[in-house]
Amino acid sequence: MSYLGTHLDFCRVVPFNWYDTGLIVVSGDGPNICGHALLRAGIFYFHIAGLIARPYYMDESGYRRYLAESSKTELFRRNVRLTDPEAAQRKLEELSIKQWHWFGIPNNCVSYVEEVFSAGGSSEALLSNCPVRWR
Repeated sequence: MSYLGTHLDFCRVVPFNWYDTGLIVVSGDGPNICGHALLRAGIFYFHIAGLIARPYYMDESGYRRYLAESSKTELFRRNVRLTDPEAAQRKLEELSIKQWHWFGIPNNCVSYVEEVFSAGGSSEALLSNCPVRWR
């Protein structure tokens, strides 16, 4: 199995920089033409992967490893402004301790990223839940 990152077991141990936040979209697996969404806070990346799994995080070197081992390509990245970084941190902590149930369209990598962005005061959202259309 390729590297996905590490489960975030202890929040606030790692100082996340929510003033440097971004959306990252990488190529999808197999027949997934929509890609995969991750969020970035400073030098750390967060995402959900798997049908029933807790979210993962990784630093920059882990992200490069994730791309290499998963045979993924970064399609694009862009900055996202959060007006309430502390609320984004709280939402990330809340989501990190429970299992995420992947339901395809309604509960996927996009909705995970949207939840954290929304909690942080961003209006970033995607109606189609297909990350490559988020440009």
